[in-house]
Amino acid sequence: MINHIDLSSVLRRTVCDLYSDLVTRPTGAAVRDGIEKQLAELGDRTLTVIDFSHVGLLDYSCADEIVAKLLMRYCADAAPRADDAPPRDAYFLFRGVNDSHLDAIETVLERHGLAIVAEGEDGAVTLVGTVDATERRTWEVLCRLGRVSPIELAREVGLDPVRAEETLDTLCRRRLAMRFDESYVAVGAMP
Repeated sequence: MINHIDLSSVLRRTVCDLYSDLVTRPTGAAVRDGIEKQLAELGDRTLTVIDFSHVGLLDYSCADEIVAKLLMRYCADAAPRADDAPPRDAYFLFRGVNDSHLDAIETVLERHGLAIVAEGEDGAVTLVGTVDATERRTWEVLCRLGRVSPIELAREVGLDPVRAEETLDTLCRRRLAMRFDESYVAVGAMP
């Protein structure tokens, strides 16, 4: 099941219904809290579209609160302490991200070593943030091929099967791909 969260609606419900700009750290924290409350009502495994389409301005502090801190809560590799397991198996697609949002989002992602799948206004998906060349190539092949096994990916990318599976598992921990039984699919490549 794919869930949809419109950030401008969360902003209106949690902070103020007079504007569509995401500015100030308290605003970002309130919006992230609203998102997490909606996520708490969902199943143990979710794919959620976080929609920026109706957001005007996004400053760095809101990007940090909404994007980076949300990811750090759900990415297994980004948990502040080893015993801080993510509350659920949550994956995110950030939709409607435009050029005015990207500067703030890229800056906070790079600061924390995180990455997201962003869908632009034209519907194209891309990785934004910190990813190495193997992770990027693997994700791009997943997007092109759809659901694949580690063996299929290894042949396509030119990696040994063990390294291919390790890279796929890394993408899953970073919330850039999802595992289904013995195959994987890129976030953003799903219908």
